[in-house]
Order: sequence, then C-alpha cells, then structure tokens
Amino acid sequence: MVAVVALWLANGGIRNLQGLGEPATSLGRLTGLVASDLLLIQVLLMARIPWVERSYGQDLLARRHRVVGFVSFWLMVAHVVLITIGYAQSGTAGVWWEGWSLVVTYPGMLLAAAGTILLVLVVFLSIRAARRRLRYETWHLLHLYAYLGVGLALPHQIWTGADFGASAAARLFWWGLYGVTAVMVLAFRVGLPVWRSAYHRLRVDSVVAEGPGVVSVYLRGHRLDRLPVRAGQFFLWRFLDGPGWSRAHPYTLSAGPSTDLLRITVKDLGDGSRRVRDLRPGTRVLLEGPYGVLTAARSSGRRPLLVAAGVGITTMRALLDDLAPAAAGATLLYRIRTHAEAVFRTELDDLARRYQVRVVYLEGSRPRHDSWLPTRYSRGDDAATLRWLVPDVADREAYLCGPPPWMAAVRASLREAGMADDLIHAEEFAW
Repeated sequence: MVAVVALWLANGGIRNLQGLGEPATSLGRLTGLVASDLLLIQVLLMARIPWVERSYGQDLLARRHRVVGFVSFWLMVAHVVLITIGYAQSGTAGVWWEGWSLVVTYPGMLLAAAGTILLVLVVFLSIRAARRRLRYETWHLLHLYAYLGVGLALPHQIWTGADFGASAAARLFWWGLYGVTAVMVLAFRVGLPVWRSAYHRLRVDSVVAEGPGVVSVYLRGHRLDRLPVRAGQFFLWRFLDGPGWSRAHPYTLSAGPSTDLLRITVKDLGDGSRRVRDLRPGTRVLLEGPYGVLTAARSSGRRPLLVAAGVGITTMRALLDDLAPAAAGATLLYRIRTHAEAVFRTELDDLARRYQVRVVYLEGSRPRHDSWLPTRYSRGDDAATLRWLVPDVADREAYLCGPPPWMAAVRASLREAGMADDLIHAEEFAW
C-alpha cells in the first residue's frame, strides 16, 4: 500500500487543484490503484500459502479477506465515478456520455467492465443475507468468478493506466505483484494439492457409523508420515465417487494422524456430507491442506480445558491424542442436545481411564440464546457455573470448537472466570 501511494505521488499525484477535472481524475487514479492492490492482497490472503496459514489461521485470513474485499469494491466504485467525472469536466461531454465513451473506445475497458460486473456479482453474493440463501457448493463455485474478474481488469491497467506506463518502477511493481499473485495461486491452490494427492494416494479404507447421521471415514495412503499435519487441522476433501467429486468439503481430523491411517468424522448437514456415508472402500481421495492452527502447538503446558459442541467434538477428540502428556488431568465439556447425539463415547471413556481425562456431558436444550449451557446447568450466570464445573479454570488453557455464536458465549464466560485471552484457542469454520 505504501508503494502504491508513493508511486502515485512520484508520478505527479494531484498536479492541479484548480477546477474539478484534474483533482477528480487524479483521485480516481489513486482509488483505482489502491483498489487493484487490495484486490490482489485479497487473492493472496486465500491463496493457501502454507507459512501464511500457519501464522494467522484460515478463520482470521477469511475475515480479513472479506473486509479487504469490500473495501476494494467500494474503492473500485469510487475509481469509476471519479475518473468519469474528471474526464467529463476536462472535456465537453456530459458524465453519462463520457462514461459510455470510456467503456467502448478506450483499450481494455470492455474487458474491465466485464470484470467489474463479475466482481459486483461476487460482492453481492458475499453479503450475509444473500449467502444464507445459497448452498455452500453454489456459493463457492460462483465465488471463483472473482479470479476471472481480476484477470479481466489487468489489460486496461496496462493499456490505459497512466501510472502503469509513466515509469519503469511502476511497471516493475505491478508486473511483479500480478506475477507473484498468479504464481502463489497456481503453486498452492493447484500444484501442491495435486502433488500431495498423487504422492500419498489416499483411498477410503472403511466407513463406520458413530451415531445418528454421523459417520467416520478411515483413509489409508502412501507415506502418510510425510504429510505435515497435526491433530486439530483440517483438509479440503474430494471423494472420486461420481458426479460432484470436484466440490471440496472441509473436514477436520477426528483422531491424531498415524503413519498409515487418517480419520475424519462427518455429520450429515447437506448434500455433500450426506454422500460420505455411502463411500465404498477403495474410493480414491484428493486432498488439499492441511489448514488450521487449533493444534497442540499452541499449548503453553497448562492443563487443557476442551469445550466442544455437536460435531465440534471431532477436533477435540483428535487434540486429546496430541496433547499428551498435557492431556493428563484434562477436562472436556461436551455440549449435546440428547444422549444419542454423543459420539466417541467409548473412546472418551478409554481416554478417561488412560489419561485421567474428565468428561462432562452438557446435555439438554439451552434456556436462552445467549447462554452456552443447557437448562439443567444454567443458573443465570454462565461464568459462575463454569467455575463450579471447573474450579481451577483460571489456571488452565482452553480449546474451543463449535458454532461461532456458541464459541463467543463460551469465550465470554472464560474471560469472566479469569482466563487470559492468549490462553483461549479457537478457530471458526463458518463460510
């Protein structure tokens, strides 16, 4: 961002403050340059660059991607409006005619207009109200049009951008930024997943029912000890079982990885997850990842408090494998609506015996929307109940996994109970 503004200033900035035409055109150039820069940063944030993922976690990257995208969009709108006004003021044509003339007569502008329409579509579908009406698979497919929009915007910047052609430094900067972005996307969104899938040759070994609508998939492959994954991380999975295989689904490991076996546990929440229960042994699997930072690498050595809701138990179950010996003396608070919903009950009982893990099943409906506890435990003060359930809560560190609003309520109770923010580890997987 600093480089973009510096290059704009070096190439003249606002040369003439008299009248409206020159200031509008110059500010239009600046907003266009900043919008382009943010657009490329937005792509880089979700390029699955391993060291970036490990530093921030995909949930934080996704939130920043969203914010940067909306800022870039409105700056792009400002760019179009200011450039059109500036050119109209500098000439004799009206604003509407000047806008039409820019699109149909300037090199690359028709492509830029098409790219802008695609980006407007993506931004509109990213608004929460619109996103809730779409299946994840549909939204994800349409979201890929953003890449095409970015590509269509490039020619007009090269052919008509005053800042692009004004100096060798500007050309080097922009070509370098576009080039690095393209290489990162191709390398880490395409190349690395293809290589790992080909090398590890994962196949479905078996599918085991864990509870109502919940199944575990066991997968075997080649040299899984070389797969850089830890318990608590997730992959994007594609099962080559017929039509629809190209749509990836994020599933977390539900057991610590071993040298020849991986396990994921999936709840039937829609079309993609429903197909998992019908997978046959031998089905080939493509994977992308691993992603996520909710791992034992965050551990400070304190006794862990794990808090899970529903299918969030998959992450907590895997973490218990990787937290030993810190798992000794761990407490797991497992939020379920009914006894039948509890999965891994036998495994959790075994962990309780081997590592003295204390498991508390928080069963029942919630009395109010802002509480994370069921009715039988809720007494109006969630923090007080938490201290009753885990008397030494302030001396532990917590790992959370569940729906984002529920995790926010748990986090608030942990803070009120005396736990420091840096000892509360969580990662959101909502799209």
